[in-house]
Amino acid sequence: MDFNEYQKQSRRFVIYPNAGENITYPTLGLANEAGEVAGKVKKVFRDGAGVPSEEQKSQIVDEIGDVLWYCAQLATELGVTLNTIATHNIEKLSSRLERGQLGGSGDKR
Repeated sequence: MDFNEYQKQSRRFVIYPNAGENITYPTLGLANEAGEVAGKVKKVFRDGAGVPSEEQKSQIVDEIGDVLWYCAQLATELGVTLNTIATHNIEKLSSRLERGQLGGSGDKR
């Protein structure tokens, strides 16, 4: 499955208010789920000295899936495909690599 197919299929599960004109709900959901990923990883360090168990890996993968779902919804709300976003991101990173600007800070490096 490619990103665009995922994005299309993921819309079947949308139940939030004003879908199609609501960037707030998927943005907040994305932040929440990213926090859940971080929480699961934190517990890997707390409970397993930084080495995730198979159960922890599975839990992290589930949360990453939720992050992906919210990314897909936000992209849809913005009228952009995930394939477009992925392509743009690789182009941006490739440009930074070519210019020796992968490290550092700032959006426009």
